[in-house]
Amino acid sequence: MATKTKTTKAKTTKPRSAKKATTKKATKKKPAKKRSQLDAAVQVLTRSKKPMSCKELVDAMAKRKLWSSPNGKTPHATLYAAILREINTKGKDARFKKVDRGQFALAGKK
Repeated sequence: MATKTKTTKAKTTKPRSAKKATTKKATKKKPAKKRSQLDAAVQVLTRSKKPMSCKELVDAMAKRKLWSSPNGKTPHATLYAAILREINTKGKDARFKKVDRGQFALAGKK
């Protein structure tokens, strides 16, 4: 039987040079987080004295530059569905309440 012999290679190491100068990378500021449609609706309703429809809310949000639709054709329908979803899922803890057909107000306001 033949025996295997191990051959070891000498490690080649590079001479260590002086520490590399570390440069600080320019810290980029994170862009401001976009406000959600529901958060903008809450802001509009806090300033409003009366319940509003979703079309009125979307128009007021655009006018005050709180939120704008990203090329959507029916942002009022999206807002309506989102408000109803919040009312159904959160129940008493929801920020909105349905006052009349298509009219919403803040849950804390009367």
